[in-house]
Amino acid sequence: QAQLVESGGGLVQPGGSLTLSCVASATIVNIVSRAWYRQAPGKERELVAKITPSGVITYDDSVKGRFTISRVIAEKRMYLQMNSLKPEDTAVYYCNVHRVVPPYDYWGQGTQVTVSS
Repeated sequence: QAQLVESGGGLVQPGGSLTLSCVASATIVNIVSRAWYRQAPGKERELVAKITPSGVITYDDSVKGRFTISRVIAEKRMYLQMNSLKPEDTAVYYCNVHRVVPPYDYWGQGTQVTVSS
């Protein structure tokens, strides 16, 4: 079973930037989507950005124009470029790969992003 490993989190000042990376340890087939989620303390996990194999991208309204999701399929990697970060972006960020046939969700271990002065 493939595993997802994230990196790139950390502490950044408001207005700063971070890039999160997620790499799969093995090839995953029948992928329906790749996505980034986040979970802030006391809140439910929420979808931040999603990209389909055909390249259709959706963003949560709170990050539109500031975050960019991308992937390099040959490298089994996905990225989340985060610009103009705000304190409310503080959360643990998780990468996700959703597979069908059979249906399964792969999750990374999570990486902490803290936006604070």
